[in-house]
Amino acid sequence: MNVKHFSLIIFITVLCVACAQKEDAASIINKTIQASGMKNLNKKHVSFDFRDKKYESYHDNGKFELKRIIQDSVTTTDIITNTGFTRLINGREVVLADSTKNKYKNSVNSVHYFAYLPNGLDGQAVNKKLLGEATIKGVSYYKIKVWFDQEGGGEDFEDVFIYWVNKETFKTDYLAYEYHVNEGGMRFREAYNRRVIKGIDFVDYNNYKPVSKASKLIELDSLFDAGKLELLSKIELENVTVKE
Repeated sequence: MNVKHFSLIIFITVLCVACAQKEDAASIINKTIQASGMKNLNKKHVSFDFRDKKYESYHDNGKFELKRIIQDSVTTTDIITNTGFTRLINGREVVLADSTKNKYKNSVNSVHYFAYLPNGLDGQAVNKKLLGEATIKGVSYYKIKVWFDQEGGGEDFEDVFIYWVNKETFKTDYLAYEYHVNEGGMRFREAYNRRVIKGIDFVDYNNYKPVSKASKLIELDSLFDAGKLELLSKIELENVTVKE
């Protein structure tokens, strides 16, 4: 075998390994979405309470409507659809500056986004890479990095996520993310109180941050296992209902 042929074989082998890794990450995420029952969101009306606000959603074959309802002296309803954002006060639309509109939109979208994870991680703007395997509390996980294209990746496309997918159940027991708004930071979330309603997984989270600003996103699982993360809050969805 000459050097040219040998080099070609090495190149093809490396290429195949890279492709296999990419396919593995996509396959694992697809199994995670399937295991969580998120495909059952289609044509379902979902509602839940989170921090004294009510959230409602409806998905219909790619079309969606996401709501946040705040009840005090007036009723404020924020609505996100495929076509944009609207705020209603006592049923009447309010004209908002674009900066204010984006702030409210991002706030509403963030709650719905985390409530329905891993829904949407099979989207065209989503990039996935299998980082390897990890052990947390004696349980084995696939460790997958997720990031987004600018086009189609939303307002926070620069955010980077890591998901720890249980090798036995294919459910996401932990996730971490690095964000860039408000001076940026990192969070690590531990799922608990998992319950299945009409075939759909809903979970609550313990929400942690690293003690040191020098910590890296990729090492948050090790820091969590070593008890070196600080518990910030609990992310709890209450009064969850799913209707046809």
